[in-house]
Amino acid sequence: MAKKIGILTAGSDAPGLNATIRGFGKALQGYYGMGLIGFRDGFQGLLQNKVVDLGGNALSNILTAGGTVLGTSRDVPYAIEEDGNLVDKTDLAVEVYQENKLDALVCIGGQETQKAALRLAEAGLNILTLPKSAHNDVPKTDVTIGFDTARMIATEAIDRLHSTANSNHRIIIVEIMGREVGWLTLGAGLASGSDVILLPEIPYSIEKISEAILDRSKAGKRFSIIAVAEGAHSAELVAFFERSLKLDRKNQAEGEEGLKSKKERLMALRKQYSGQTLLLANQLEEITGIESRITILGYLLRGGTPSSGDRILATCLGTEAAESVAAGEFGKMIASAGGQAVRVDLAEVVGQDKPVPMDHPWITSARLVGTKFGD
Repeated sequence: MAKKIGILTAGSDAPGLNATIRGFGKALQGYYGMGLIGFRDGFQGLLQNKVVDLGGNALSNILTAGGTVLGTSRDVPYAIEEDGNLVDKTDLAVEVYQENKLDALVCIGGQETQKAALRLAEAGLNILTLPKSAHNDVPKTDVTIGFDTARMIATEAIDRLHSTANSNHRIIIVEIMGREVGWLTLGAGLASGSDVILLPEIPYSIEKISEAILDRSKAGKRFSIIAVAEGAHSAELVAFFERSLKLDRKNQAEGEEGLKSKKERLMALRKQYSGQTLLLANQLEEITGIESRITILGYLLRGGTPSSGDRILATCLGTEAAESVAAGEFGKMIASAGGQAVRVDLAEVVGQDKPVPMDHPWITSARLVGTKFGD
């Protein structure tokens, strides 16, 4: 009897999801002769047994389509909200898997999806994952599905803003997605020739940025472009975060209720102090005397047709996932390493971070051509 495999897309949408589904499904069905069903709306659809048949012509004409034909959601089986409480429904996910007589389940998504998939693998299911993220923040893979397209869109947006910045002699600040890591902002900023790039990994000084802009003005350059990640913060605010974390650890040691980990506390603080881009614009205008304007790219970076790079990556990772299923190798994330598709243990992915290294060639090159990072 032919094997039957399930697939779902979870978390935020990103360009290349449909190309991934197609690559996996065509290889699985056409080459290996297995059956394929999808679950609508991510893990939410898995728990509700919302099945869609992906046989026949279901995978035709989706290579270039944005979004995901399966739909998605942020729900994860181990933490479903019910009546204001978080309930673990891993057992229900296992029941649905067994009810559909699946031989394996493939989950496409970001960090939270990898964590949820590991929980299902630990519950005894045959699980594979593929890394999707416009931010490129999934560890153990060189690049994630969706990143190349998002970088291309951000680069084009900044390119278009150059002319209006020059014409109106303004500081144009472009906010780009990336609450925890700055890969997207760094890549787009470098590619577009941004004058200043601000990343979550490098706390910035308003004075240093202002100095760089005033130096440009003195040199006859009457505009500046700043690419800023949404999670970038000033050195003063980062110092405040550190003091708050120390106080939280002290309170926990004394028995007061606190968050479980430093990472959770830091994420909560960053979320609480989001929206720093407007403050940055006001401060720069006040110090430099140059009119400042903000453009927030937001979800624009996740939409539309995937780039050729993302289509190739999605197809290569998707077909490698099919090969892994055929080989009976599970509990893995299909990653990209040195241009090759490789299988990485899920346990090595979950709980890890992927910040931009300070010695990364993109940072080195940006500094050498005069780009400032506010440090």
